Amino acid sequence: MCVEKYRLIRESTLKICIGLKIEDFTVQSASEVSPPKWHLAHTTWFFEEFILNKYSPGYEKFNDEYSLLFNSYYKSVGTHWKQEKRGLLSRPTVQEVLNYRNHVDAAMLALLETTMEPERIEFLLEIGLNHEQQHQELLLMDIKHILSSSPLSPVYSEKRLEAFSAGSLKWRHFKEGVHELGNSESEFAYDNERPCHKRYINSFAIRESYISNGEYLEFINSGGYHSFQYWLSDGWDWINEEKIQSPLYWRLIEGEWYEFTLHGLVLLDMYAPVSHISLYEAQAFANWSGQRLPTEFELELFLGDSKLPLWCWTSSHYSPYPSYESYMGGLGEYNSKFMCNQFVLRGGCFATPSEHYRNTYRNFYRAHQRWMFSGIRVAKDI
Repeated sequence: MCVEKYRLIRESTLKICIGLKIEDFTVQSASEVSPPKWHLAHTTWFFEEFILNKYSPGYEKFNDEYSLLFNSYYKSVGTHWKQEKRGLLSRPTVQEVLNYRNHVDAAMLALLETTMEPERIEFLLEIGLNHEQQHQELLLMDIKHILSSSPLSPVYSEKRLEAFSAGSLKWRHFKEGVHELGNSESEFAYDNERPCHKRYINSFAIRESYISNGEYLEFINSGGYHSFQYWLSDGWDWINEEKIQSPLYWRLIEGEWYEFTLHGLVLLDMYAPVSHISLYEAQAFANWSGQRLPTEFELELFLGDSKLPLWCWTSSHYSPYPSYESYMGGLGEYNSKFMCNQFVLRGGCFATPSEHYRNTYRNFYRAHQRWMFSGIRVAKDI
């Protein structure tokens, strides 16, 4: 079972790259965007560093220099290449990176079929495969940003991957009370989703639908980006310094709004959820509409077992739960070191692998970031 799951997840990453041209693989369109080639190599390095180097006797590294180039941020395992300079790596070539993947996959499959330490390797394998699935979503985020940088508006997929409705305008109500939140030990979850703990939550309601493009356009047309009273102070500075006037991929062409998608440039669909929104913009819209953003715990209760097409910002700062314990060793850097100056998003999106969804999943980004598939839900006190 582990062997087959490993094969399928690793193959899924390669399938995401089928729509790319060779020239796309090394482009870095922003400091926070990684070239597709880097993703392919980094996810491979993860298995090499945390499993093969420790548990596969006689394993020979494909290239010692890859530890520098494809370590993302793990200080405990050595020096790493700076994130903003990943686009400078024209070498190794794409083919060399694919050869690296094949080399590591062969060693991993051999280890999984013969391992004498199944429990520890199982845990590391599960982390590694979930890490790979995270990068599958990141790949699509980064591919979209890379392609959007071209005036040719290239098409990644003929299929409309991002076409879905904002949903019902009904509100779902929740009574006050003490709720158990976070993930139990009965299934896989990252350390930042644990431990399961109790919280008292006041009565609240969340609108079932996302905020639509049409609703967000009303905010724009009413002068939302020019009215300081709706914005956090940092957000007001940000939109003025960066000259932000609309969501990331909107384009105003001869008086008509268009949106760049993975399907290319299309007319803005007024009934689709607004996406690629920063926390600052989500907060400003909520203030303008006389509502608020939900907390991450309200959204956890709202989500249940739902699998949704768009992450939603929450008003919750990314911080540890009571009695939180990070992973041991090098993996302790996986989540805990980022618990500062970030906000939580909940819900998953169309790019999230289906088995990777959890209502307890805590995605997190800085308030100004918006190249991820992020949208808005609104809440209110009752």
